[in-house]
Amino acid sequence: MDGKKDQEEFYKKLKTQLADTALWPTVYLYKFIVPTDNSKISQIETIFDNHGAVITTKQSKNGKYTSVSINVRMKNPDYVIIKYKEVISKVEGVISL
Repeated sequence: MDGKKDQEEFYKKLKTQLADTALWPTVYLYKFIVPTDNSKISQIETIFDNHGAVITTKQSKNGKYTSVSINVRMKNPDYVIIKYKEVISKVEGVISL
């Protein structure tokens, strides 16, 4: 299987689900896990800068990973997906939930 093809299928399915389950614009909750590294956390924060996002972080019990939660008002499902792709392409080692 082609990873890029699988990823596009995932985003296509996500877009349909978002369109069917929310009235847009709406507040969307992003959740990411990154290795605990202030520069990686800052990269994520920068991507959502100037969007009125509320960002919270929480370190794992052993401090190795940090969860980053972002509540932000998004215009439509396309914008949600654009931000997911931006984070994944710019932040090494990130996991989106």
